[in-house]
Amino acid sequence: MTFQTPFTFRNGLVARDRLVMAPMTTYSGNPDFTVSEAELAYYQLRSRSIGTVITAATSVSDAAQAFPLQMSLKADYYIASQRQLAQTIQAEGALAITQLHHGGRMNDPSLHADHRNIVSASAVPADRPNSVTPRALTTHEVIATIDDFAQAVRRAITAGFDGAELHGANTYLLQQFFSPHSNRRTDAYGGSLTKRMTFAGALIDACQHVIATHATRPFLLGYRFSPEELEEPGITLEDTEAFVRFLMTKKLDFLHVSLRHYRQSSSKNPADKTKIVDRLKPIITDAVPFFGVGGIETLDDVEAALEDGYDFVATGMTLLADPDWGVRLRAKQLPRKVLDVATMPKPLYERLKRNATYFEQNGYTFSD
Repeated sequence: MTFQTPFTFRNGLVARDRLVMAPMTTYSGNPDFTVSEAELAYYQLRSRSIGTVITAATSVSDAAQAFPLQMSLKADYYIASQRQLAQTIQAEGALAITQLHHGGRMNDPSLHADHRNIVSASAVPADRPNSVTPRALTTHEVIATIDDFAQAVRRAITAGFDGAELHGANTYLLQQFFSPHSNRRTDAYGGSLTKRMTFAGALIDACQHVIATHATRPFLLGYRFSPEELEEPGITLEDTEAFVRFLMTKKLDFLHVSLRHYRQSSSKNPADKTKIVDRLKPIITDAVPFFGVGGIETLDDVEAALEDGYDFVATGMTLLADPDWGVRLRAKQLPRKVLDVATMPKPLYERLKRNATYFEQNGYTFSD
């Protein structure tokens, strides 16, 4: 089975297989944003049978916090807690990758008493009900935000992680700088398509400098992106093709596309039936490992995604319900589809239950 083939990254790190735990918010940290015991148990269970784990979105500053009880690397205080998380994952044989995150205009406003701390590329609210109009970051603050990410990478290195993923997807701050909907700037960080890539480029450069300066063993740096936005104006697939070409110049260790389904085509143009992977893989070629996600549950899904051109396959929902997903794949068994409060933090389970209809429509049941 193809997914069992180990993968050696160009810096020498080895993933024991092609299976990835997709990053999923847990809403279950301690009140001081350190990692809770329940989260450690949750990750330990899911690290046993897959090769790579990407953690929940981890905030890089006070202004970055988007979710209740979101884990953090915003200060050196958090290194010890994050070291526990990295070691818990690695003890089960998986690579531990932290996902570094800033919510920008998508921050939960109830977490920010002063809404001036909800910031973005420009003062443009998200195109959804009850959105807060963010404050546009000044040029000085943009540079400081880039440093927030770079310092979080330094802390991740000190904590012993195998790598970091920059969260440039799912409408959060990094995507907000690339999006023509949220970025209306007229300085070096906005305007043309090329200028809307400036923030990502400067961010990657700063993080790579930190890795070169501080890492004493191989450390991966990846970038996650969403290929389209439904907003007008919004990111188009043509924009993303140009962006991926740009990212390919930055010598990243992996790219991770965020999709609802690994074989989906354009959401913006239903007449375009070309699979997104078929548009992006010829640009990426085999130069950089390509992570795919979305609707991956069964062995057939895994093998089909790898055949389509992804180098790694990630799943979130399947691993929520079945911590032993990798074991079942090797046994050619279907995954378990029961969301069990005994295998995840209670706050996460309760949030999932609030969306019970969605999960039940997809064949999942709950343990109570």
